[in-house]
Amino acid sequence: MNLFAKANKTLAVYAAALTLGLCATLSAAPVAAEETFKWKVQVHWPAASSSYQDSLVRLQRVLDERTDGRLKLELYEAGALFSGKETFNAVSRGILEMGAIAASYAQDKVSLAGIASGLPFAFRNVWEVAYFHKNMGFEQMLRDEAAEHGVYWSTEKVFPTEMVVKEPIKTWDDFTSLKIRSSGVLQKFLTEAGASASYVPGSEMYSALDSGVVDGAHWGAVQGAASMSLYEVAKYHVKPALNIAGTDVFIVNQKALNKLPEDMQKIVKDTLNEQFWIRTNEYLFKERSTLANVIAEYGVEVNKLPDDVQDKLTQAAQKMWEEEAKRSDNAKKALGMVKELLAELGYL
Repeated sequence: MNLFAKANKTLAVYAAALTLGLCATLSAAPVAAEETFKWKVQVHWPAASSSYQDSLVRLQRVLDERTDGRLKLELYEAGALFSGKETFNAVSRGILEMGAIAASYAQDKVSLAGIASGLPFAFRNVWEVAYFHKNMGFEQMLRDEAAEHGVYWSTEKVFPTEMVVKEPIKTWDDFTSLKIRSSGVLQKFLTEAGASASYVPGSEMYSALDSGVVDGAHWGAVQGAASMSLYEVAKYHVKPALNIAGTDVFIVNQKALNKLPEDMQKIVKDTLNEQFWIRTNEYLFKERSTLANVIAEYGVEVNKLPDDVQDKLTQAAQKMWEEEAKRSDNAKKALGMVKELLAELGYL
């Protein structure tokens, strides 16, 4: 064997030994486990509410699947840790990583929250509100304001808010004599329009209606009322909607979101955006099917407000629109966008 061949053979032996040693080292090294994250999530929905299952539990399942179990949501129903109106602050401070609230609960922090929770008697169809949020930039305006408090804002769905009442509204006097469970902008609107509106927690709404503390209430629309068994004590479902809005909102602590790996941050944001469209469409379908069911099962009747009552409510509503615009320059801009859209649609 010549010198060149011997050198090649020696190098081959060394290379083989090096490869074996490297493989042994790699196989012996522990594989780093991917970090998992657990978020506490409190919502404003009681566990009995349709949105608790259809919105919150769905989100928990989808995020678990898409992150391969790396993000776990620990769920708490309304009032379990904080009141609905305290939840924004709890998320802002990082005590909760995530929450779901009614937009109106954040009015003291986000100047656009009143408009987000629904200008009364403005939009007439759900798709108009979705267009306003996603195509005209209102959602980003909300997100920018919430970001000032360390919160990532994502509207959960668009749906109508409609009342149930114990006795039908046939005249303006019928309306002004009502005691109504309400909240946020609608509570103010109904009171200024002439009824007596007050806030009652969702968990106490049924007993308030049953005992006569209130004569009517709103909790979403048909699905919400049905999930809370309100049709057992209030047989009249009122139309048209008091408002149509992105009433429900998921809020996420921005620091908690930033701690996630980039791929998981994207999954969370994409899933929340997807949820907006899926739940909006699903909600519309279930509204119609649930109404048919409660009419058949409970003898519920649709109470369409007389034209003169609608006219007076519209006049009262438009005064409130202007009040909301005074909250900030952003609110003034947003109301201008609303009016622009309503004018294009031929409503103004």
